[in-house]
Amino acid sequence: MIKNIIFDYGDVFINLDKPATEMHLLKLGLEQITEEMLDVCKLYETGQISTQEFVETFTTMYPAISEKQFIDAWNAILKDFPLHRLQFIKELAASGKYRLFLLSNTNELHISWIQNDWRMELYNEFKDCFEQFYLSHEIQLRKPNANIYEFVLNENALKPEESFFIDDTKENTDAAKKLGIHVWNINPETEDVVDLLAQKEFEK
Repeated sequence: MIKNIIFDYGDVFINLDKPATEMHLLKLGLEQITEEMLDVCKLYETGQISTQEFVETFTTMYPAISEKQFIDAWNAILKDFPLHRLQFIKELAASGKYRLFLLSNTNELHISWIQNDWRMELYNEFKDCFEQFYLSHEIQLRKPNANIYEFVLNENALKPEESFFIDDTKENTDAAKKLGIHVWNINPETEDVVDLLAQKEFEK
């Protein structure tokens, strides 16, 4: 029986344009995204370097790109938040049937953009639906590493077999599944989180 639901953030609640950041950077003169750059992004996503260090690393590599241009490109991935999803999570939280958690690979720049775009009142209204609101840059762990799921389970005394995890990245749901967590690898092109309770796992 499912008692706990763990949600990803991007492309579950807020819509993303995943190729947008790379496309913006290429237009600004970046030749390609290298492994070194991806490693820097992971450091930033786990809070191991500050926003200033992160931005300066890229603008030092590519001095023709200003800090503002880089930040705008970095945030280009973020799109809209359909309010029917907010209504869904508010109703689910109000029902009291499940313990609700958010678990997201994200960073300070993206969260700041969301807070400004949504306004803090809406952001807090969303955040308050969850018992815990775990962001990778705050807990210094990231998906799909097993330790981030173990952290959530142990921190909240959750049983994997009573827990359900929704994420749009298969690598992330596969990692959770290995720990015995029920999963839904949601397809943001064809599926919507508001249909969560119709998933077969909830019939078990």
